[in-house]
Amino acid sequence: MRADGQLYLHEEVLLLALQDERGTVVFGVMCEQVMGGAILAELLLQGKVILEQSGRKQYVLPADGEFPGDPLLDECLAMIDDEKRKTTPQKWVARFAGIKELKHRTARSLCRLGVLREDEEQILLIFSRKVYPEVNSLPEREIIERLRQAIFTDTTDLDPRTIVLIALAEGAGLLNAAFDRRELKSRKSRIKMIAEGNVIGRATQEVIQSIQAAAAIAAFMPMMTMTTFN
Repeated sequence: MRADGQLYLHEEVLLLALQDERGTVVFGVMCEQVMGGAILAELLLQGKVILEQSGRKQYVLPADGEFPGDPLLDECLAMIDDEKRKTTPQKWVARFAGIKELKHRTARSLCRLGVLREDEEQILLIFSRKVYPEVNSLPEREIIERLRQAIFTDTTDLDPRTIVLIALAEGAGLLNAAFDRRELKSRKSRIKMIAEGNVIGRATQEVIQSIQAAAAIAAFMPMMTMTTFN
């Protein structure tokens, strides 16, 4: 694990999306779009980019000039730095979602951290695909426990990262992979309140609303070519 024991938001999203033993993404989840939103949220929460309001639109701008030190996040921040025109969060989510082998790169990062294992699976004795079974369940269990405390209690002591993760996971249907649907239904209003940023400060609320809007638009992107990861 990293020195601080913390995973990035896009890594947490992928862990929630993966079937633990099979190492493949839950059927029907368009993981790239959610991960694109998670990368932008990560850069925002780290203070590497800021949101500038101009009329009815928001634009993403580089902030402190320092790179996070992670290859994928550094690449995404460099894209923002190199962009000549102001660009909206929606467009950045779409561009991040379209990064080649986004899921594989994130999964391999988790392999290096000892959370996943990279395997090759044969399909019909003809094709093969890379899969990433879980070998250390503790990080995912800790993520799920954070989500459980946020969703199934009425605490207002919620950290911004957990709130943003709920906003991303709720929109992608990933909460259904972690919790019983009937239990989630009974907390529908609570989940909506969290996902809309109504239990946190205004600054984080703006981040959540931007990510929600960006992810919603990205979800309407044409279906990308299916990778062997699915």
